[in-house]
Amino acid sequence: MRYPVAIEPGGENRAYGVVVPDLPGCFSGGDTLDEALSAAEEAILVWIDATLDAGEAIPAPSTIEDIGLIPDYAGWKFAMVDFRPA
Repeated sequence: MRYPVAIEPGGENRAYGVVVPDLPGCFSGGDTLDEALSAAEEAILVWIDATLDAGEAIPAPSTIEDIGLIPDYAGWKFAMVDFRPA
C-alpha cells in the first residue's frame, strides 16, 4: 500500500520533516531526505499496528493531488511511501 507524504524541506542546518496527512499524528524526520522517507515507512507501520491493536479502521490513502491542496503544506514537496505489513 502507498501513502502520500508531505515533506518539509531540510537544509544544511535543518532536518527534513515528513508528515503522513492521512494518518493523524504520523510523522518522521531525518538529516537527509532518504533518512526521512525511510523513517516515514517505519512510522506508518507503527501507526497502523497501534491503530489495529486498538480495533480501529485504517484510513484509505489519499492522492498526492489531494494532499497538495492542503494549505498547511504550501511550499512542501510530496511523495508516495510504500509500506509492507508484516
